[in-house]
Amino acid sequence: MSFFIENWILIAVAFAAGAMLVWPAVTGGGRAGSLSATQVVQLMNRDKAVVVDVCGADEFASGHVVGAKNVPLSELEAKLPGLVKNKATPVVLVCASGMRSNRAVAMAKKLGYENAHSLAGGMGAWRSANLPVEKA
Repeated sequence: MSFFIENWILIAVAFAAGAMLVWPAVTGGGRAGSLSATQVVQLMNRDKAVVVDVCGADEFASGHVVGAKNVPLSELEAKLPGLVKNKATPVVLVCASGMRSNRAVAMAKKLGYENAHSLAGGMGAWRSANLPVEKA
């Protein structure tokens, strides 16, 4: 018992460090609305999700998810309503690393697409999962 009393600071630091290590697993491991590559494939197959790549044309041409439509992030607000008319349709937004697609999810939700998701890790995660890539 005296050990705990004498070393309470070390115990508190150890507890805090453990909590910080466990926190990502408890919160889902990423941003809200981001899906793993496997979850994206399931959404595409089960719910006919529309995949929108928000990269520039050159990045899109070098490799993208099979069947993805290219709408650069700067044009998303103007072009998404014409591309996906039904706002209940699942929309998966993809970029190279997942950073731009997270911003795109916020834009899509502002436009009324509540079923908008981001591919966590972007095309890097897609490629590392050995999923098919199409080149234009």
